[in-house]
Amino acid sequence: MKKRFKLPDVVALSEDLPKEGLLKGQVGTIIEILSDDYFEVEFSNDKGVTYSLIPLKSSQLIQLHFNPSKSKRAYA
Repeated sequence: MKKRFKLPDVVALSEDLPKEGLLKGQVGTIIEILSDDYFEVEFSNDKGVTYSLIPLKSSQLIQLHFNPSKSKRAYA
């Protein structure tokens, strides 16, 4: 099943990209959809300063979730 990314999903890298100075797990934001499988991802520091802007394939990304799945019950 193909991953469905959209603007402005928060994602993490699924692999190291040493030539780009990026490590697996670094968090970025999809800022542009380039094609069905390529996305422009912005990586920023905690002050909001961009340190990398790079096109990535969906296989290089992990979608992050901030809320539980609707099928899961929240703990009381």
